Amino acid sequence: MITRIALTLLLLLIGPGLVFAQTRDHLTPQEVDLVKEAQILDKRIDVFIKAAERRVMVINGSAAANTKQTKKDSERWGELPAGSRAELVSDIARIFDEAITNIDDVSLRDERNPLIAKSLRKLAQSVNMIMAQLKPLSAEAKSDAEVASFELLNEDAQSILEAVNKLPPEVVDKKTKKNK
Repeated sequence: MITRIALTLLLLLIGPGLVFAQTRDHLTPQEVDLVKEAQILDKRIDVFIKAAERRVMVINGSAAANTKQTKKDSERWGELPAGSRAELVSDIARIFDEAITNIDDVSLRDERNPLIAKSLRKLAQSVNMIMAQLKPLSAEAKSDAEVASFELLNEDAQSILEAVNKLPPEVVDKKTKKNK
């Protein structure tokens, strides 16, 4: 009986915090629509990469500098995401996590699918660029939420980079190379 009361009190105290933490979505509604439209793995990964890059633009403040491109993108992608640095970094981590999940899902259904390696390489390249841009900011993280967001981002980035290192070397098609 006492355990049940203690558990109920604990849930009442923690519950509102959990509900608040779950209210923020890591993708904008337009980005969600673009993910749904992109049924082919590499195209879907492109959407995740662009969504993560949009958050990096907001964090770095470079969105205002390139207003022409931002306006063009907003027609398809919607307004740039808003939030604190901790929220935006957390969004990027969750986007990477969702991309990993998508690659894993395809891998479970068809482990020989050539789009898996292609998508993973694209994602790893993007992760390297994004992490290079955010690394200086992670050292400046002050709040617990921001530190936790950067830690989550680092974990996801490491998972992606470890996975790409396990891939066999990329095979370059000589016919395709001659045509370029």
